[in-house]
Amino acid sequence: MTERRIRSPRPVPANSLAQLLLGLEAEFEVPAPFDEQTLEAAEQAVAQLQLPGQDATGIPFFTIDPPGATDLDQAMFLERHGDGYTVHYAIADVPAFVALGGQLDAVTRQRGQTYYLPHRKITLHPPLISEDQGSLLPGKERPAFHWKISLDADGALGKVELNRARIRSRAQLDYASAQARLDSGEPDEQLELLAEIGAARLRQEQLRGGASLNLPDQEIEEAGEGYKLVSRAPLPLEGHNAQISLLTGIAAARIMLKAGVGILRTMPAPDDADQREFRTQTQLLGTPWDESLSYGQYLHALDVSDPKQLVIMHRAAALFRGADYQVINGQPEEELIQAALASPYAHTTAPLRRLVDRFVLLTCNLLSTGQPLPAQLSSALEDLPGLMRSSSIAANRVNNAAIDLLEAYVLKTRVGEEFQAIVLKSAEQKEDGKIRPGVLQLADEPITGSFTGSAQPGTLVRVKLVQADPEVRKISFEIVASDS
Repeated sequence: MTERRIRSPRPVPANSLAQLLLGLEAEFEVPAPFDEQTLEAAEQAVAQLQLPGQDATGIPFFTIDPPGATDLDQAMFLERHGDGYTVHYAIADVPAFVALGGQLDAVTRQRGQTYYLPHRKITLHPPLISEDQGSLLPGKERPAFHWKISLDADGALGKVELNRARIRSRAQLDYASAQARLDSGEPDEQLELLAEIGAARLRQEQLRGGASLNLPDQEIEEAGEGYKLVSRAPLPLEGHNAQISLLTGIAAARIMLKAGVGILRTMPAPDDADQREFRTQTQLLGTPWDESLSYGQYLHALDVSDPKQLVIMHRAAALFRGADYQVINGQPEEELIQAALASPYAHTTAPLRRLVDRFVLLTCNLLSTGQPLPAQLSSALEDLPGLMRSSSIAANRVNNAAIDLLEAYVLKTRVGEEFQAIVLKSAEQKEDGKIRPGVLQLADEPITGSFTGSAQPGTLVRVKLVQADPEVRKISFEIVASDS
């Protein structure tokens, strides 16, 4: 929810940029292409696939994802039920293709997750599974975990049923087109229900004291002879869709906690000192946190198109640190909370792209149907926290390097220009006497960089770009004047 990601909507058009991006793959040792043995294992898994006996193909599921997505993990169908709602959520049945202890299991444990780079993605599973036979593509009969989740009129979680079934999605929607259709007022019951249920779940989140951090994505665009970065705020339907996914993760956590077995995504609450500092920063940035509002209500009201309020949102994201995975082992429930959601939660809905979700789905299904967990699964749960930590560190390192590279690349022809910027962090003198540069964000472009000079966090300054070197992935500015 808080990761920065740069998207390149079209193939990167410059050879030099393409070469720099390819260099990242070698420098950070991203996973190599799948070997022949693994590709053959994927073909064999597809050939031997047996679809579940339970038939849910009569339910008109649909998917909603970014344009051009092919690794479709989730499909949904929404209903009114009395005064409340029923959410049918189908999650790709990756365990149907990836047997415990097999070749695909071993390879995916090494990879951990799909790596998303500006020029390409490096998939967790061979494309035959992740983008074809295991993906919930429209018009195709696919194995899935069918979640049937009841909500009351206020969106509170009720009864949960989980079974393996075969499904057939009817339509593949993208966020922009779906949002435009909803905004036009053209009747569409599913999109209207998605917005209604998503809003109800967001209110439930705020009542719990949770907070969704919907930070903008950055996209690289051609601009004359060069390039620019633009910031794209999430559409409302993206937030509503995220609430359906979060709902399912909360339901999964509830199943596993009741049984006393499983693995959760956890995060400690920010300490009081950090929260006091954040409240002070909101005052400095001109949008004070009203004490009558909960943390989540305050963040939900922020306008991230306003540069200063965007800075607040980034600072809010920094409050929540220490996200991890914990195996359930008799701990008190309060030690297993995901603090940003103010609820126990499990990564559940992206098994094509994230390793842990496959094991959560398998565990929840066995528990829901009264079956014992096999020894291989119990053993795997113990290994998953370490595997996910390692892969997340590796993926974040290359993702952050890609962001730094692209930011430097789009500014490399503008050295000497002046910009308005907002100071995020002032320069500091380290124990060895050296000065750690400050950090700022440009007011009109979604770019951060270091600076020299004196300025307090939250102040507007005029800066000159003195370095933009994509080869070393570094941007630096010097303060020219204060604007506030």
